[in-house]
Amino acid sequence: MQRVAGAVMGALVGDALALGCHWYYDLAEMRRDCGPWITDFITPRPGRYHEGLVAGDISQTGILLTMLMESLVHCEGYSEDDFTRRLDTKLFPHLDGTPMQGPGGYTNQSIREAWRKRVTEERPWGACAGDADTTEGAERAIAIAALYAL
Repeated sequence: MQRVAGAVMGALVGDALALGCHWYYDLAEMRRDCGPWITDFITPRPGRYHEGLVAGDISQTGILLTMLMESLVHCEGYSEDDFTRRLDTKLFPHLDGTPMQGPGGYTNQSIREAWRKRVTEERPWGACAGDADTTEGAERAIAIAALYAL
């Protein structure tokens, strides 16, 4: 039980710890702005990803993980209908299809693609998959794995 809780909490704490230093492509610049080692929560700098959030906040990745966990608890397991309803009602109304906005301050490519297909093109959920080559699915799979590990 402790390992399962630790995995989920680790994902959320890791997301919050990384918030202020996300998406630096120049290591010297990141070290200048964030220090040589991340030891505490950092408020994102103006003009950077997640601008407007504060130290300890979670990104959209953490928000999606939380939404999925709420759905898993509510449904006592994974329900595609419940989780996608939550996306339709709690996330997508706050997006506009651009990267640098939305809850968490940044919207990943796969979520932007799903939003476009679902909202702009009015496709059913079964036709909303994207082809982004990222870790986003794995990021959310931790909640499902944790539920079934128990």
